[in-house]
Amino acid sequence: MNDKTPPPQEPENGLTIERALAILQQGAFGEEQGLMRYSSNYTFLLPVTHDDVTVLAIYKPQKGERPLWDFPEGTLCYREVAAFITSEALGWHLVPPTVLRDATRGPGSLQLFINHDPEYNYFAFDETMIPQLMKLALFDVITNNADRKGGHCIVDDSGHLWGIDHGLTFNVEHKLRTVIWDFAGQPIPEPLLEDLAQLCEQLEDADSTYRSQLSALIHEREIAAFQRRLQKVLQERTYPKPGRGPNYPWPPV
Repeated sequence: MNDKTPPPQEPENGLTIERALAILQQGAFGEEQGLMRYSSNYTFLLPVTHDDVTVLAIYKPQKGERPLWDFPEGTLCYREVAAFITSEALGWHLVPPTVLRDATRGPGSLQLFINHDPEYNYFAFDETMIPQLMKLALFDVITNNADRKGGHCIVDDSGHLWGIDHGLTFNVEHKLRTVIWDFAGQPIPEPLLEDLAQLCEQLEDADSTYRSQLSALIHEREIAAFQRRLQKVLQERTYPKPGRGPNYPWPPV
């Protein structure tokens, strides 16, 4: 049996993922609440209202993305959404609901804001978080996350672990930089391998909903590299160890 995570509800107002997506996709925008601190790219806190329900969202406009030498310009917002749909396709619910919207500063990614204590992040976790961290660590391996800082691991009021900031994912070249090396060399739990095998099947089916959605977000070369990473993990069946070159993001928080 697969170790699927039950779909969480947003703790403050009981929103399901489906309802949150509807609000993000169809809602009206309120006044920007200001820039988020410590962000590399322009990131705004934005109220979104639909059917008298208002949520806060993290809005990252495409034109506010900082140019990078190793990621195609203007693609980070698409990678944010690609990470969300991949998390959902796995049934792991690690990434907050995320959509593409043309909002107050043009097109960009719009992600449900998760109420959390910013001081309670990866570096403050205890052993009770290990099962959820094992999923997030594996998710970063397959999505080739180049920026898993400790502060990108947040916990909501119900104790559910979320990963945020996935703009630097799905690169063709090996880019994995993460603070979560706790499981390096350890066997990957069988239920998680089963989930990855099912994801491979969805990727190989050109007519699957997931494959169609992913093809609209990242390049086919990146999808092919994604498939190779999945196959490598399924063959080796262990968490990778740090390799040559940079293995940790900077700053780590």
